Amino acid sequence: MIAFSRISKQYGRQILFVDASFQLNPGEKVGLVGPNGSGKTTLFRMIVGEETADEGEVSVPRKLTIGYFRQDVEEMSGRSVLDEAIAGSGRLGSLHHELEDLNQAMADPARTRDMDRVLARFGEVQEEYEHLGGYALENRTREILLGLGFDDERIGRDVGELSGGWKMRVAMARVLLGEPDVLLMDEPTNHLDIESIIWLEAFLKSRAGALLMTSHDREFMNRTVTKIAEIDGGEIITYSGNYDFYERERALREANREAAYARQQAMLAKEQRFIERFAAHAAKAAQVQSRVKALEKIEKIELPKKRRVVKFDFRAPPRSGEQVATLECVTKAYGRRIVHDCLTLTIRRGERWSVMGKNGAGKSTLLKMVAGALPPDSGTIRLGASLKMGYFAQQALDLLDPDLTIEEQLRKDFPHEAIGVIKNLAGAFQFSGDEIDKKIRSLSGGEKTRLVLARMLLQPPNFLVLDEPTNHLDLATKEMLLDALGDFDGTMLFVSHDRAFLRGLSNRVLELGGESGTDRQPHVYPGSYVEYVARTGHEAPGVHR
Repeated sequence: MIAFSRISKQYGRQILFVDASFQLNPGEKVGLVGPNGSGKTTLFRMIVGEETADEGEVSVPRKLTIGYFRQDVEEMSGRSVLDEAIAGSGRLGSLHHELEDLNQAMADPARTRDMDRVLARFGEVQEEYEHLGGYALENRTREILLGLGFDDERIGRDVGELSGGWKMRVAMARVLLGEPDVLLMDEPTNHLDIESIIWLEAFLKSRAGALLMTSHDREFMNRTVTKIAEIDGGEIITYSGNYDFYERERALREANREAAYARQQAMLAKEQRFIERFAAHAAKAAQVQSRVKALEKIEKIELPKKRRVVKFDFRAPPRSGEQVATLECVTKAYGRRIVHDCLTLTIRRGERWSVMGKNGAGKSTLLKMVAGALPPDSGTIRLGASLKMGYFAQQALDLLDPDLTIEEQLRKDFPHEAIGVIKNLAGAFQFSGDEIDKKIRSLSGGEKTRLVLARMLLQPPNFLVLDEPTNHLDLATKEMLLDALGDFDGTMLFVSHDRAFLRGLSNRVLELGGESGTDRQPHVYPGSYVEYVARTGHEAPGVHR
């Protein structure tokens, strides 16, 4: 289907691919992995023709349809969410909107003279539209938009009113609606909540076409792909299995290669000793020369490149009082929409509450109220004694000084810490070498998230309030953060769409309800997320396995 044959690619001094080969076959579902900057996006761009290889050949069949979901979304406005999704969905979308224009033309008295041509064109377009299944298009579009978290009210709104994250969902709906032969997806879960992620898993597993995607969500990758393609040192190496299989197999291959390297080094040392010992002996000259030539022909085994993961021993937080936060009949509404109606909850020391709930259930609102960033309309929120709170939300990224470098920001925050501690902290959050000198204004959203979390955890609070802390984090940073918070001797209240994070940290679950009636009543599960899933039969509210 799509084949990369001995391709090479570099930008200036940065070498991405060297004589690399890879093939994506019909119906395959492949996860593309590799460190940041290894060339994953470049590979996508070569498939769609936006980049070319310096050497080698990229073969894409001419009639193959390709849908590409990427992180940069063009401007959208002037259409409803529904119409915008349909408009970008390929041939059917074009026909749909041409039919709308022709209907308007037929109803326009000023177009009477042109009516024969309009009617003829309407018949042609309608016939093709019906043949391609166009009359089911609107229902299918609604189904996809609902799966991605839109409700009926938002589907009818002007797409220009949406935030960047919701526009990303519209862009994804357009790609999915086009039903391409090959689907390219660059970090599809970044802007989705857990309910939408679970829906997308099922959608991708059920479609017949090929899939090539990157993702920092281990669970999503495990459930969706059956093959991994790793970009490593300019090569593309494939593994026939999901992400967990890839990790085990990669470790096994590394161990085998290290053993082979050690055996070869021992053999080379033995041969070298023989050559040095008998180099001056005329009687052994022929043997020496034979061994020298044999060594020159041996293909040297190289040690596998080790992924450098910096461990950081986070300090223990000070001990808080037994009761950390008490909410008594807390109510909050936005206009007529009641989000929380007499919510009562007690958070005790050592508890780790994961907050679940559909879009609009008030998860972020609850965290903002507990953190003091938003007052309740009525009711009281009392924080306990000896409390030091750390609150993370996406807005916390705006508190960084864009004119400082990473090192300057950390030294400003912690003037009494040794530079070695600062650099070790930065390294633990994947800022190594010269990266610590990058200006904050040039950082990506994921890099800013890592920096904010690093600042929070050097001198950890005893009450962490975290709203989607894993957004945009790569797998290595997520796992480091999960390890660090797993040993955290404090209290947590958090929202996350990452199921590894939920499973690894929670020991209490608060499930928030819907927008009306009894559905609005919260449900408390006095156990972990794993127990919550076992008891309720679903991984998120309203999403059944």
